[in-house]
Amino acid sequence: MENGASAECDTKAEAGTAEYLIELEERRSIKVFGSSTFIGLGIVFFSGVCFSLFSPAINLATNDQWHTLKDGVPHLVVYTAFFYFSISCFVVGIGLNILFLYRPMAGVPKSSFKAYLNDWEGRQWALLAGFLCGFGNGFQFMGGQAAGYAAADAVQALPLVSTFWGILLFGEYRKSSKKTYTLLVFMLLMFIAAVATLMASAGHRSTK
Repeated sequence: MENGASAECDTKAEAGTAEYLIELEERRSIKVFGSSTFIGLGIVFFSGVCFSLFSPAINLATNDQWHTLKDGVPHLVVYTAFFYFSISCFVVGIGLNILFLYRPMAGVPKSSFKAYLNDWEGRQWALLAGFLCGFGNGFQFMGGQAAGYAAADAVQALPLVSTFWGILLFGEYRKSSKKTYTLLVFMLLMFIAAVATLMASAGHRSTK
């Protein structure tokens, strides 16, 4: 997809050009051109809030810092908390997929549950992503129980890793302006410094 090859056009536009972006847009299931920027930013902001809260929620479920449990009631172990976390992800994922099949956003054509089940093109990558995400979250929660959830979140370094994937594998930011590259480098350096600071702070926790 990142090569900009269009189903209707055999030519490959040069990366970084307007023709490249147009050909890439033709292959996207969710179109960017003509979409509302504010709606997109709102969705991204909401997803960021959700991602920032699920790890503290696991922390509360396993450590009960707010003392919501009655005396004598044991805390959830990390494996039990992860089980309920996975069940919730499954239920929400199924519900949202069915909702957006029949009520899509951003100009995507309507579909059906039957068509969804019959179309398995590219599903192997989605299944692989789910397995990797499941293993990653499970190990993250176990690491958080041992070293602290803030440190475990920092070690994931999601923005850092995803940016490197985008640059090296998918060729994002190719032929961008010098200002873009400068901002990108500063963003990566600041995130690396933040990760290093959080990891260093985990070693000075008191167990008293």
